[in-house]
Amino acid sequence: MKAMKLRYENEANAWAEGLPIGNGRMAAIVYGGAEQEIWNITELTYWSGKQEAIKSHSSGKKDIAELRKYFYEGDYESGERLAGEILQPVKMNFGTNLPMCNVIFNYEETGMSIYRELDLEDAIATTSLNGKNGIIHREVFATHKDDLIACRLWSEQSGGVNFSLRLEGHTNEFESWNDSDHTLAFRGQALETVHSDGKCGVRCQGKLVVRNDGGQVIGDSNRINVKGASEVVVYLVVNTDYDHHDESWIERSDNQVNAALKKDFSLIKQDHIADYQSVYQRVDLNLGETDNSNRPTNERVKLFAAGIDDDPQLYALFFQYGRYLTICGARENSPLPLNLQGIWNDDQACRMGWTCDYHLDINTEMNYYPIETTNLSDSHIPLIRYIERLAAAGKSTAKDFYGCDGWVAHTVSNVWGFTAPAWETSWGLNVTGGLWIAMQLRDHYEFTLDEKFLEETAYPVLKDAALFFMDYMDVHPQYGWLVVGPSISPENSFYPADGKRNPRTLSMGSTLDQVLVKDLLDFCLEAAEKLNLDEEFQTRLKTTIALLPPLQIGAKGQVQEWLEDFEEAQPEHRHLSHLHSLYPAYQITPQHTPDLSVAAQKTLEMRKSSEGHEDIEFTVAAFAGCYSRLHDGDRAYEQINHLIGELCYPNLFTYSKPGIAGAESMIYVADGNYGGTAAIADMLLQSHAGEIHFLPALPSKWSEGYFSGLKARGAIEVDVKWLNGKLDKAVIKSALSGSTTLRYNGKVIPFAYTAGSEYHIDSELLVKEVSHK
Repeated sequence: MKAMKLRYENEANAWAEGLPIGNGRMAAIVYGGAEQEIWNITELTYWSGKQEAIKSHSSGKKDIAELRKYFYEGDYESGERLAGEILQPVKMNFGTNLPMCNVIFNYEETGMSIYRELDLEDAIATTSLNGKNGIIHREVFATHKDDLIACRLWSEQSGGVNFSLRLEGHTNEFESWNDSDHTLAFRGQALETVHSDGKCGVRCQGKLVVRNDGGQVIGDSNRINVKGASEVVVYLVVNTDYDHHDESWIERSDNQVNAALKKDFSLIKQDHIADYQSVYQRVDLNLGETDNSNRPTNERVKLFAAGIDDDPQLYALFFQYGRYLTICGARENSPLPLNLQGIWNDDQACRMGWTCDYHLDINTEMNYYPIETTNLSDSHIPLIRYIERLAAAGKSTAKDFYGCDGWVAHTVSNVWGFTAPAWETSWGLNVTGGLWIAMQLRDHYEFTLDEKFLEETAYPVLKDAALFFMDYMDVHPQYGWLVVGPSISPENSFYPADGKRNPRTLSMGSTLDQVLVKDLLDFCLEAAEKLNLDEEFQTRLKTTIALLPPLQIGAKGQVQEWLEDFEEAQPEHRHLSHLHSLYPAYQITPQHTPDLSVAAQKTLEMRKSSEGHEDIEFTVAAFAGCYSRLHDGDRAYEQINHLIGELCYPNLFTYSKPGIAGAESMIYVADGNYGGTAAIADMLLQSHAGEIHFLPALPSKWSEGYFSGLKARGAIEVDVKWLNGKLDKAVIKSALSGSTTLRYNGKVIPFAYTAGSEYHIDSELLVKEVSHK
């Protein structure tokens, strides 16, 4: 048995038990059993809403200056009231990503035993049914190579495949029809009335084609009926008019179907596996196996929930599952980046105020935390294109709302380039939301050292962001620091020192804002110096950086969340944005800022021990990452254990609990999967603050293991093996020449490397062998 499989011995009775497949554009959750199987079809561009200008009520800098006076004077109530008047637009046709349709198979089977699995090593979901008439098999995958969903059904008994097939839309504007006995055609439009007016949205058009070996296929009444076949192949294609200005997109589905029918299914499958494995097989992780590794996945998750964690392989499976979900949702040519639910959609966030969109106050960012270190750098490309589009749209927002140069975006965005403050300042006025996601450009450069990317993309986009904040920031009259504001600390509140005990959200100089701006300006300065550009701008950067406030430690020994040492109105809050400086950024490190590291530890313990702590998927993943950065492997391990055991559906999708942040039910949110994968990688390898740190947060329960293919900053690939909880050996492969520092178990040595070389390093960090290509 291959290790990297999700395995089940029961039917999937609901979406949350189904198996996900995806090709970087379209996807499905496959669930059901003997009598019925459903493919819940989604597509990244299938959005309600439309592009539209967002009206600002601000006259620019004059209004912002008037607004700031209230905050400087401590009149937060009046400041928030005025902010609502001038910086809070009306919600219009923002839209949401919607599920497209269900493909519904009805079978004639009853009383059969069932086995389901998702093999992460070939990205194929399979179902085997065993009954009185023999064994029936189904396999389904979404191929990036041929851009379609493909399925094969076959019986070990001749003529044993019998089913009917139909399509069911998720909106009223969906219809399907028999194009022939073997084909269902369909079209629809992404319409809804919660996040738009119900009249605007992306259109889709596609086809589902059946080919049989033996038996009979009859198309009738919007169904396809298959009788007595030995084998059947099904292909599903769909396309949308997103970003198209003519009707040429409609022909694409016919072209895809025709190409698939000319190509044997076995070749489509072979090409799919080769294409997928070329990405997936870059990284391997082995943490050991026990008898529990052979249990069905849902049973293994239940054991974690019961406190039985003798199953190290499940952590490795969860890690690779996050990489699998990334490959399914983000390939180099994907039209859009991963959204709140990756590329899938349980239709829950769409029905309430959340929306299935791009949340820019941690959720979308966390989706991309593991991208570089887990060797999926090309999956960053769709996000990079989206950030460029966001930056272009954000120039109007910077001018219209703030009267400033550069570009800005806030808490949420959509596929139409929404960059304005959202429709409620208490959570929507996050002035650094766009900057937070744009700092992914820095990560991509630091890991790849792609000079062309730095010069043509990262530096221009981030320079324009810097121009905004250098124009927007204001000198605090009491402290003399340059501060961002008014803004929020996502999505928390505090009690001002006025004795009224009325919680407030807006302030000047929240810690997250200042940390992000400092990282931005530092990077722009380094890039400008490296590229030998913009001498005058470099001088401005140096002057501005010198005026930024430092990170501060509050009276309780915690890292302050705001410029003032306010009392938290919600000490149990789910967001840890003020610890961004610890993780995923690196302004706080135990080796360089010990006092702040102790304060970060205190912050984590205060938040975790608060009554009613908002314990949801992204929070737990963030806790794990923070403990990893503090080199506390056992506490990081506890958080990953909790994430898997308490916050995962049977299919290992992470979810947000009902009752928190307005959630009306359990909602699948992708960031827990991606954030959990990132935290596991961080526990094993860190590469920031000028160092490569082997096994920085290795938990005691992962006493033996190895990984290969993780990436470090500096265009470096790393393999590590450990025994009895100690480093045994490491291998470093360098794509470029450079120098860094190696760290392990308190020992630090300088390390220089040349392009195309491989270095074998022992437990004492001594280089034992060098080979050159």
